[in-house]
Order: sequence, then structure tokens, then C-alpha cells
Amino acid sequence: MAKRTIKKELVTSRWLNETKEILIYLPPGHETLTDLPLLVLHDGPDYFNLGRIVTQATPLIEAGELTPFAMMAIPVNKERRTSEYSPIGERQASHMSMVVEELLPLVRSRYPISPKRDDLVVGGSSLGGTVSLHLALQYPDVCSRVLSQSGAFLQQTIDEVMRQPSLSHLQIYQSIGLSETAVPTHMGTLDLVARNREMKRHLLEKNAKVAYYEEEGDHTWGFWQRELPRALRLFFGQ
Repeated sequence: MAKRTIKKELVTSRWLNETKEILIYLPPGHETLTDLPLLVLHDGPDYFNLGRIVTQATPLIEAGELTPFAMMAIPVNKERRTSEYSPIGERQASHMSMVVEELLPLVRSRYPISPKRDDLVVGGSSLGGTVSLHLALQYPDVCSRVLSQSGAFLQQTIDEVMRQPSLSHLQIYQSIGLSETAVPTHMGTLDLVARNREMKRHLLEKNAKVAYYEEEGDHTWGFWQRELPRALRLFFGQ
């Protein structure tokens, strides 16, 4: 198996007024590749450690099942996570500005990353899925592909989708575990199954391309890890 390549970048954000250690995964054979697609991950270190996304993606790339792609793992201070990821959080707009104006230009300047919108996927689980969708809604010229696992969708997110004239440019992978009917969060207990069904309906009304999956699972990394290969095949399958 090819040696995995993970780089670290310390980024001091003027938007969030803090320094973050960003992890960059480069696929096997990246030394000779250009214009790599990029997957941006909220709660990124958790995706690397608990989601085992690098361990799962690397052999699929080596086997030719996935197009080689890079990943950027964005960490978050758990105490500020709701503030940065939730649509009612006072730091969400600044977080999204950091991603678009600071992190994407940095990673594209230092690594062989494609500048094209359609080569960028932004994703996350729970509120990480929520903020990923908001990024695509706020910056449609930058991002049009979203990976949402157990998205914690609030009414504000649904309202934002309903305000859009059309989302025909948007492609979203949406998954939810059937046990996620009473998930405790900082914003109260949420029925994420009902909220994801409602979100899917509104996205389809706006002509978004939705790959939607419901199956046995709960609001844990065990479920998200298990179904990650399917999401990767949707966006990066050969």
C-alpha cells in the first residue's frame, strides 16, 4: 500500500482571529498529478481519526475505483463549534469567509489542487453538514457540491433554501440514520430524520441533484464511517 501523505499548515485567520492547524491529504502519485479535486471536511481531524476517511479512500484510489483527490481537514474548537457551524451562530459568516478567502487560496497555491468549482466538494456531519450546505448557498460560484451526513438542519437553513430561485447547479449527498429521531444538541433535541426528509423535499423543489439515503444508524462516527465509501464514489468515482 502506498505511503499516505498528510501535510500540516498553520493558518492564522483574520476572520476568526485564531490560528488553526489544517491537515492536507494528498493521494498516491500526487507528485505527478495536477488539478486534483478537493474535499473540504468540517470537523476534519475527526474525519481523519474517527471516520477513517484516509484509510478508506487510499486503497480505493489505488484500485482505480476513485479519481485521485486531495482532502483538507479543518479543525474546530468544540466550544465554538455551534457558533461557527450553526446558522444561528454569530461566527458562521466569518467561518465561511475564512474557508473561501483564506483556506482555499492557500491550499491551491501550495498544492496541485484544481481551481474549478465543480472539482470542489465541501462536507461534514451533523452541523458540519449544515455549514457545508450554507457555504454552497452563500458562495454558489465557489462551491456547488455538498456531502452531508446526518445534517442538523434548522428552520433557518430550510428558509435559506426556500429563498433560492433555483438550485439546479447544486449536487448534494444526504444521508441519515433511522435512529436519529431524538438527537440531543446544543440547540435542543432534534428529529433529524424528519428534518432531512423535509430538506430533501425542498432541495428537489429547487431542482437540486440529491442523492438521499436512509438506513439503520445513529448519530455516531460508527454510522458515518460505514457509509463514507458510498459518498466518495458519488463525487469521485471513476
